[in-house]
Amino acid sequence: MKIIGAGLPRTATTTQWIALRMLGLPTYHMKDMMADLRRGVDVWRRAYLGEQPWDEVFEGFEATVDWPAAYHWRELMDHYPDAKILLSVRDGDAWAKSMNDTIVQIYFGNSFMRSMCLARYRIDPDWAAWMDLNIDTFWKGPRGTLANTFGEREPLIEAMERWNDEVKSTVPADRLIVWNPKDGWEPICEALGVPVPDEPLPHAFDTEVFKSSITGGAIQAVSEYWKKAHPEG
Repeated sequence: MKIIGAGLPRTATTTQWIALRMLGLPTYHMKDMMADLRRGVDVWRRAYLGEQPWDEVFEGFEATVDWPAAYHWRELMDHYPDAKILLSVRDGDAWAKSMNDTIVQIYFGNSFMRSMCLARYRIDPDWAAWMDLNIDTFWKGPRGTLANTFGEREPLIEAMERWNDEVKSTVPADRLIVWNPKDGWEPICEALGVPVPDEPLPHAFDTEVFKSSITGGAIQAVSEYWKKAHPEG
């Protein structure tokens, strides 16, 4: 393992995923977990409960970014002592707005996306287990990353700042990469000792793409459930 992403969601984690793969590093992302949701939720629930199935999860990967792996950055830092810790950061106001428009909407919003996610929750046990795990890692318990924020701007920004400060104060300086998407390729390439690509840093998974992806997945799941329940239409 060469890179462990410790940045919160909505800090260009999909951009990091694409960029690291462009640099030749097979990189684990939430998308990999979602590709086999039942297995993914099982292994990350076990991790949440204190197991450390890291070699099982990351077999074949050389980097990891995004949730839920970032939630476990401390354990991963100890398990992979040679890996660099990539803390992606973002302007607080922009990050809070992005969170409120995407992830927070799924759980506390008043939107079509939330309605479809709740409908899927009732018919798809794997999706329900994934939503429950996110509630635990984001909003519950002593390590609930966003506990008591519930979409309010100032508490969200404060939670982000606490998270970033903890990473910065814990990770040794020679292992830490603090990266803002505005920094481009250079900090990541320098840490990895690789040339900077000629191509611009990719930009991916903005708010509208997130909404479309989550809502579309829920609509598809509900549609398939309806077809099975009513084969004659």
